[in-house]
Amino acid sequence: MPSYLHALTFDALDPARLTRFWAGLLEQETGDDFTVLPARDTGFLLRFVATDEPKSVQNRLHFDLTSASEDDQRATVARALELGGHHADIGQTGEEGHVVLADPEGNEFCVIEPGNNFLAGCGFVGALPCDGTQAVGYFWSRALGWPLVWDQDEETAIQSPAGGTKITWGGPPLMPRGGDRDRIRFDLAVPAGEDLRAEVDRLVSLGAKHLDGDGHDGGRVTLADPDGNEFAVHLAR
Repeated sequence: MPSYLHALTFDALDPARLTRFWAGLLEQETGDDFTVLPARDTGFLLRFVATDEPKSVQNRLHFDLTSASEDDQRATVARALELGGHHADIGQTGEEGHVVLADPEGNEFCVIEPGNNFLAGCGFVGALPCDGTQAVGYFWSRALGWPLVWDQDEETAIQSPAGGTKITWGGPPLMPRGGDRDRIRFDLAVPAGEDLRAEVDRLVSLGAKHLDGDGHDGGRVTLADPDGNEFAVHLAR
């Protein structure tokens, strides 16, 4: 059985504040150690870890939140602003139907207008759009065991067989990186009773690379996908 997407890990100057923001926006409960428990449509935690490095560039991935109606879209935007979010400028013209916002530390996300067919049935967290190549979309499809639901013009998308949030990659040109690693990263867990080393070897065979030697210290391994995006693999607790 392959590892599964356990969490999205966010670097945060104030983990407690971001935990409160995202729990309030997604209307989800919080867990231990600055986490937001999974929504039904995502299946993964949001995890916030302390950093001293402020955000300096646009993130290479973000959430697309869906709307059932124009009133629903306005309500989501209002809730985000009340919780401490703000409008963000990433080069949009103002004619788009979606609204671009950012959390209190500048992590971008979009509130999508109603009627988006691609996100129909995906739930409130409709998609996790990522900057990345077609090859990295293929890698993550095989790594997670999620089928491709879009593969056209170097753009790819995958979705869990159970449905829910889609993860998408937009193809070239790729965005510049800021700092030593991306501010938001995938965190995979190996199911209880499975072999961490064997799973790491499988991911490497698919195109991942070690970032911390060949060690498995503390039951956690740091890898990079074929685009160089850092992610972690650990034993489920």
